[in-house]
Amino acid sequence: MIGLSLLLLTLMDVPPALEERAKMPAATQAQAYLSGADIVAMAHEAAGGQLFVRPGSLFLEGYNIIRTPDGGEIVWDRYAMWRVFSEAKDDAHQASGKVRIEAWTEGELSLLLAFDGRTTSNQDGPMTDQSANTMWSNSFGYGAIRNALDEGWTQVRKTDRMIDGQLAYMVELTDRSRSKTLFGIRQSDAAIVYVGFQTPRGWHERRYSEFFEKPGLSWRQAGRVRLFYDGVKSNEAVWTDFRIGRSVDESIFRVETPPKEPTF
Repeated sequence: MIGLSLLLLTLMDVPPALEERAKMPAATQAQAYLSGADIVAMAHEAAGGQLFVRPGSLFLEGYNIIRTPDGGEIVWDRYAMWRVFSEAKDDAHQASGKVRIEAWTEGELSLLLAFDGRTTSNQDGPMTDQSANTMWSNSFGYGAIRNALDEGWTQVRKTDRMIDGQLAYMVELTDRSRSKTLFGIRQSDAAIVYVGFQTPRGWHERRYSEFFEKPGLSWRQAGRVRLFYDGVKSNEAVWTDFRIGRSVDESIFRVETPPKEPTF
């Protein structure tokens, strides 16, 4: 038994000496000459170029797995998001442009939220209290990468990391309001695989994977988005289809009565 233990120890990897530390993934900064702005530009190009940076509108459809505190799950089997983007963004963590999020479970409405550029509504109509602002602060952040190279924004490269076992550049963006958002850009293909930012609910992280594309489009869509608050997974949205740049009826962002069936 002692001999077997010694053999296993011999076969195990051991950390390298200081002068060989580069053998450990992310132990040294890869391509140290790349600036934060350089990395953001690479991410823009990999995600779809100018179509990604200024898409106009985006529609996503799929399903969402909600994780309960006891480790169980609730499935929203019909799930969709409509976005109309604003050209400029001063605060990455406040609602901007227009958005609608709609979820259903076995034909029953599970969630409805909409923002028309001024007012947030839920299934009961316009929300007049401050809970709407807090809600969007818990959610908005990914869009910062689109405006990251705008005037008044800064991009600071941070220490490289491993995201889901893959090497990633890390870049901290600061918007015009001085809010900060941390992004992870996969080194192998410049895919945007991570975003993190502080929210009223805690430190929020999203991890992106299962990327897919459509023929004739440069857009690269993350099919799976896992959301965490203070390290605990809260849900994972799975997108199975997307549409880019199409006109959206303004009424979709206003709620007067709850829909009786999915509007998508």
